[in-house]
Amino acid sequence: MEEPSESSSDYGDISPVTEHILFEKYEIGRLLGCGAFAKVYHARNIQTGQSVAIKAISKQKIIKGGLMTNIKREISIMRQLHHPYIVKLFEVLATKAKIYFVMEFVKGGELFAKVAKCRFSEDLSRRYFQQLITAVGYCHSHGVFHRDLKPENLLLDDKGDLKVSDFGLSAVTSQVQNDGLLHTLCGTPAYVAPEILAKKGYNGAKIDIWSCGVILFVLNSGYLPFNDRNLMVMYRKIYKGEFRVPKWTSPGLRHLFSRLLDTNPITRITVDEIIQDPWFRKGYKEVKFHEYDNNLIKEVDQENNGGSKFLNAFDIISFSSGFDLSGLFKDFDNSVAVESDRFITAETPENITKKISEAAAKEGLTMRKKDWKLMLEGQNGKLLVGIEMYQLTEKLAVVEVRSCEGVWKKKIQPELSSLIYQPEASGSGNTN
Repeated sequence: MEEPSESSSDYGDISPVTEHILFEKYEIGRLLGCGAFAKVYHARNIQTGQSVAIKAISKQKIIKGGLMTNIKREISIMRQLHHPYIVKLFEVLATKAKIYFVMEFVKGGELFAKVAKCRFSEDLSRRYFQQLITAVGYCHSHGVFHRDLKPENLLLDDKGDLKVSDFGLSAVTSQVQNDGLLHTLCGTPAYVAPEILAKKGYNGAKIDIWSCGVILFVLNSGYLPFNDRNLMVMYRKIYKGEFRVPKWTSPGLRHLFSRLLDTNPITRITVDEIIQDPWFRKGYKEVKFHEYDNNLIKEVDQENNGGSKFLNAFDIISFSSGFDLSGLFKDFDNSVAVESDRFITAETPENITKKISEAAAKEGLTMRKKDWKLMLEGQNGKLLVGIEMYQLTEKLAVVEVRSCEGVWKKKIQPELSSLIYQPEASGSGNTN
């Protein structure tokens, strides 16, 4: 991917607190690339000096495009994948208009840019293919199917190692239908598996293997195995598995191509079989790594502190004004206006509950509690205030409130002023 020259217009999708500074934490640099819904920038963490890539996504565009579920899934997937050959997601931030993915900056660029200049040697092709299969196998073991593997989505770091990126079209096992297959049509035409074209459902792992086979072919030959200016002609070639292996290809690689680009998904080679293949195993070393590093551990969903919930990345987005997806407190009477409030506190959920209970008792309200959800009821059991608490960090919690008839702001909130967290002026890096 070529890097456009920097100009003031490059920052059109960034909404910094100060000029070119996002959330008083990231200094925004050059534009790296853009698509229909997002722009990607190079940025620098002001505190640590670390280079990162920030993907700025327009909330309005994804809502209009019906892609809210895709964004939620992409965040969820990237949060759980911590592998040396997969781009890391550090954190997710949000404003009223934008969602920001703060990711590992991979400065070597796209693998596509390298292979577009000339084909790779068989040894170099094997090295990248080994790294790709290691990453893909890891994804599959976590129930994740990429579904859009291609050289443009494979990046190279400063050591020349591969990094899989762009999980925007990925699927997870929960999307598998009753027939055990996925049915959403997706992918890039030249890399799409024949069973997707048949529109009869497909195995997510098997279509990723097919795409890996196309990628390996491109690396070794410098051109696509299935290609034609007429898209329907190309699809027919894919469906029939019609391709010619270059004359310089070794017998071992020829055999592997026949297994990778097998049009029958049932007999197509699996990740485990690839790893045992003689051509693949030459020089192969298993990667050892710690799946969770200290910077990401807070992003992992888990029950903790007697049942309080750690706030995951998508929850933070859902709490951002203008993008409320929480759907909390559906017990309210639809005929009344419901007000919303939110505050951060350094108090424990137990102390928050105690303070709210005392304030409710003064107003003659009854409090019911379920896990970390509180309901304040008036006469005849009418729900007047709904409260839900989330552990944001080890020291901070978020309190989300829904209220009708002004009960919260007029009667309860004034009693809780001591609970509200007041950060130092230098650290007030707005999250809304």
